[in-house]
Amino acid sequence: MTTRKRAALHNLGCKVNAYETDAMQELLEHAGYEIVAFTDVADVYVINTCSVTNMADRKSRQMIHRAKKKNPHAIVVAAGCYVQTSTEEVLADLAVDIVIGNNQKNHLVERIAEFEAKNPINLAEGAEKSADAGAVEEKVVDCVDINQDGQDYEYFLVNKTAEHTRAFIKVQDGCNQFCSYCIIPYARGRVRSRAIEDVVKEVEGLAKSGYREVVLTGIHLSSYGLTENYNSGFEHNHLLELIEAVAKVQGIDRIRLGSLEPQIITEAFASRLAKVDKICPHFHLSLQSGCDATLKRMNRKYTAAEYEAGCAMLRKYFDAPAITTDVIVGFPGETEEEFETTKEYVDHIGFYEMHIFKYSKRKGTKAAVMPDQVDEKIKARRSDILLTLEDVMSHAYRQSYVGREVEVLFETPWEWDGRSYYTGYTREYIRVAYPTNEDLSNQIKKGILGEQIAENIYLLRE
Repeated sequence: MTTRKRAALHNLGCKVNAYETDAMQELLEHAGYEIVAFTDVADVYVINTCSVTNMADRKSRQMIHRAKKKNPHAIVVAAGCYVQTSTEEVLADLAVDIVIGNNQKNHLVERIAEFEAKNPINLAEGAEKSADAGAVEEKVVDCVDINQDGQDYEYFLVNKTAEHTRAFIKVQDGCNQFCSYCIIPYARGRVRSRAIEDVVKEVEGLAKSGYREVVLTGIHLSSYGLTENYNSGFEHNHLLELIEAVAKVQGIDRIRLGSLEPQIITEAFASRLAKVDKICPHFHLSLQSGCDATLKRMNRKYTAAEYEAGCAMLRKYFDAPAITTDVIVGFPGETEEEFETTKEYVDHIGFYEMHIFKYSKRKGTKAAVMPDQVDEKIKARRSDILLTLEDVMSHAYRQSYVGREVEVLFETPWEWDGRSYYTGYTREYIRVAYPTNEDLSNQIKKGILGEQIAENIYLLRE
């Protein structure tokens, strides 16, 4: 009897990366591999790397070396954004056997077979090989120039994801924005999108597998459907047409959207989106700064007033929507006055949640060489100030829903204070707990949002 080969995967970074990791896992499963935990001994380790910050690069290297240390005889695959932005560094790393860049991950199984053919020693059966010795002489490399125009959309079809009730679906790749702090356009290339019929086919399969909620995501979701023209702006209808098509799939009860650019939120977009009953009123609009001078240095292509208009438009067409955002503090040149402008601005807008990031230099970006870099202690202080404000705003938003009827998709059991609960999320993404000993996984229930019973968890009442 032949023993099945074992494969382990580790994902770093965004939801797009997570989707691609799920897709690569399915490719390996279809090829006959047994999937094991990354902490287990495996024959193949796949690290889907991230490069959004220098720290992400470091974590990617750490996971690559951790895999080789776990089993020096295993085949180690480095894939993704760190591979794309630091190809020469990865090629020189003796712990890496196979190098796969972005837009090539669907070749994973073929590249493993190619490596085994070029290096016929059965490494899993104890050949003498270590990361230091460099015994394997021939790596396999599948890494294209991602920044060339005309890249095809990398096709995957996922039937299951790491989450059990909510499925993230990648519908778009690449970015044309070139914000001055961001390396991602160089790691992911220009915008390209998945055909609507392909997305619908995948959603239909996920619905048959029992998923009731899908999240449409991409590297720059607002650019869905655009061509490579850098100055084409956003074509709202393409994304709306996709959403409307997905909403027709039987079995899917909820649709969430990944991060959006504020410029896409026009009256026409918001009014048409509000007619899609399955859309969750939970919108992530990237802000980064509430100060126009800082936004200009960041090469963000909107003003604080335009951003505020987008929030107002969502609040016009949706009842108390959850609006979340990202803010960078300590961007080069950010003065105390600019920071105060941002602080006052976010307080005025009133977000449900804010993700606060201390600016970190990213080699290869314009911001990394800008003058007036901000001291780390100042960044930390500013971050703490906004995090405190975020706590207040987030609590206020959840409290505003107490006493209102909400709809909850349940996900996981939870024990609290000697009682059994099942927890899930409202359409606005408020975490709710319902007292029960039943298995409510993947069930939807309506009730009244009651009091907070634990940090950021609210009781659901009949």
